[in-house]
Amino acid sequence: MAEFSAEVFQNEFLSDGGTDVHAVVTVTCTGAGSAAAAGASPGAAGVAEIVAVDTSGSMQGRNMEAAKHAAAVAVDQIPDGTLFAIIGGSHVATRIFPYPNARVPMVAMEPGARHEAKRAISTMAAGGGTAISSWLRLADDLFATVPVAQKHLILLTDGKNESEPTMHLDRMIADVTGHFQCDARGVGDRWVVEELRKISTALLGTVDLIARPEDIAEDFSALVRKSMARGVAAVDLRVWAPQGSDVLFVKQVAPEVDDLTGRRTQVNALTSAYPTGAWADETREYHVAVRVPAKPVGSEQLAARVQVAVGDEVAASGLVKAKWSDDSTLTARISPEVAHYTGQAELASAIQEGLAAKAAGDEATATVKLGRAVQLAAETGNDEATSRLRKIVEVENEEEGTVRLKRNTAKLDEMALDTASTKTTRVRRA
Repeated sequence: MAEFSAEVFQNEFLSDGGTDVHAVVTVTCTGAGSAAAAGASPGAAGVAEIVAVDTSGSMQGRNMEAAKHAAAVAVDQIPDGTLFAIIGGSHVATRIFPYPNARVPMVAMEPGARHEAKRAISTMAAGGGTAISSWLRLADDLFATVPVAQKHLILLTDGKNESEPTMHLDRMIADVTGHFQCDARGVGDRWVVEELRKISTALLGTVDLIARPEDIAEDFSALVRKSMARGVAAVDLRVWAPQGSDVLFVKQVAPEVDDLTGRRTQVNALTSAYPTGAWADETREYHVAVRVPAKPVGSEQLAARVQVAVGDEVAASGLVKAKWSDDSTLTARISPEVAHYTGQAELASAIQEGLAAKAAGDEATATVKLGRAVQLAAETGNDEATSRLRKIVEVENEEEGTVRLKRNTAKLDEMALDTASTKTTRVRRA
């Protein structure tokens, strides 16, 4: 049975007149088991898995062959008993397996189904345009037919969503949010990072670049294994704040930056819930900020109660406190955890804003933003970000963030920096 723990890191002391309380909450799950073994009833799977592969005309050649191989590898990783389906996506979405004439929308994995799924995948051919909203709609329709809590989609494309207006995709993302999780992958350098990031962010997944077609299979295999390891289907982070207070934001800050604030739902008048998706045995960290009314020096109060909730059951909790003091040696201290993850969140924004400015031809803004990113990466010990940034800029002074934009940088290097911008390094604790 899964067990959760929560630990709070903060400086509790506020100066006279202070109102904003910041804390990093570390949540750890152990004993999650696996999704495949968590069936609700005999013969029922604990998870439903769909693989959606781009079959538009741009996938012709190596990309299509590699994607077909990767989908077959993914099928091999899906345990027996797991409900699954394969989608081919172009300007329309097609259920590749179960076959379109099958009477059931999804089937439980077993040796015969595995063999037939691979045979169906081998028949996929490239042609047509790209309308990703239709892929999401078909996935949602298929998932809606199965009575399981955990539903996961792997989505692969190599191009821009060019066969429909942007608002169609945006509307579909909004329609399916909360119904399933989605990890999105782009192969090559013709897809748009921001398009897939919109999907993965709303659907509690990840976005990443697969630079070479031959790497698709390894990535798909890892994604399926990760999905199968998530034995807890849905977890909420709940934040209680006292009357008169405001929750400013709730952000996941490790292992990736993900702002949960906009996903808030009300549990009761003083408690909000923020969905975090399915969990395996893992640790995630969250930055919670609460604004409380100022109180006289010497006062103290509970600023927030952060709870980990599985369904209606509270599995762990931590307290965020506030104490007002006129001792500057107490109030001036910044929690190392809060400082570290504030920097990591700013680093992600600086990279994304810098690359957007560079793409728009605004070299002055790009230089400033990417220079700040170099500075933050050094300060927070994010060596991976530093390495990727050095492929885009010449660093003159790392500590001051003084850089010059490189000319003729490879688009794949820029995309790799962009997709990895939200990945964080954990704070070093003694």
